[in-house]
Amino acid sequence: MSIFDIFDRLGASGTGSAPTGPVEYIIAGLGNPGTQYEDTRHNAGFMTVDTLAEKYRFDIKKLRFKSLTGDVMIEGKHCLVMKPSTYMNNSGQAVTEAMNFYKIPPERVIVCFDDITLAPSHIRIRRKGSDGGHNGMKSIIYLTGSDNIPRIKIGIGDRPNREYDLADWVLSRFTNDELPLIHEAADNACEAIAMIVGGRINDAMNRFNNTGSAKKGKKPADGGDTEKN
Repeated sequence: MSIFDIFDRLGASGTGSAPTGPVEYIIAGLGNPGTQYEDTRHNAGFMTVDTLAEKYRFDIKKLRFKSLTGDVMIEGKHCLVMKPSTYMNNSGQAVTEAMNFYKIPPERVIVCFDDITLAPSHIRIRRKGSDGGHNGMKSIIYLTGSDNIPRIKIGIGDRPNREYDLADWVLSRFTNDELPLIHEAADNACEAIAMIVGGRINDAMNRFNNTGSAKKGKKPADGGDTEKN
């Protein structure tokens, strides 16, 4: 290890501090487990929480609540970070199991997932709302019985044409040109997560939502997402 690595670790010593106290927030990144789904558009949520783990220097490896999980302190609050292993359409099974165990209300659950109405590199934050046709979010809302769940949508871009099967599109891999844009979006999402946990969701929306452009440069109405898988 070089002296620069040592200074880097010392500088981040507060970032990856051991979690203390009860879990106060759940942060769930949605996707599909398995190497065959790595770097696919539908796994933008997984990629986001993986970026969070890199930034805060913790692992998401402990198997519980039908998920790979990790614990981290963000803004002084103990957060459980989850990557559900239930596959996208049953994400709610994992999230509600953790919510029930820790008695976490919906408004303290942050869900990160893909959105085809946003271009890569763009994110959109919402305090609550419909599932917008996204099956992972649909499962969570159905099983929690609440749509009062903060969420961060990660832009993955729309299909090249309407004849392109939507399921095939979201399960396709990002191109080499798109990957840096997705990493940029994940970085921004991590900043937004910290702001939300710190009680500044309005600041997060004001900072990041105006930089996200939907298809044809138009921002869809609330709940106007079109993703179906």
